[in-house]
Amino acid sequence: QLQLVESGGGLVQAGGSLRLSCVASRRTVGLNIMAWFRQAPGKEREFVAAKNWMATSTTYAESVKGRFTISRDNAKLAVYLEMNNLEPSDTAVYYCASSNSNNRDDSTWSRGTMYLFWGQGIQVTVSS
Repeated sequence: QLQLVESGGGLVQAGGSLRLSCVASRRTVGLNIMAWFRQAPGKEREFVAAKNWMATSTTYAESVKGRFTISRDNAKLAVYLEMNNLEPSDTAVYYCASSNSNNRDDSTWSRGTMYLFWGQGIQVTVSS
């Protein structure tokens, strides 16, 4: 069973930055597409960003474009989420997820059902 472990969350003031990390327990085709999702209290889980293994394609939710950057280090089996200019509305539990999909249509990468493996989640709190 592939395990994903997130780190880097915490409390930050509005306008600040945080960097989330997610490391996989082993190399597998299950890491073809890696993504970040988030879930705020009382809300549905929502897609944040995703990137494929070859880093040829990246997609973001409209709400984070220009502020968040997803990156990968395949040698370390890691995916990162650099979050800048954070807003109180970014407060949520952030989840790392991975998929073995070969789907090149990145417009489909926001579907949570595509992802087989999920991390335990990490809290990000942005104070106003």
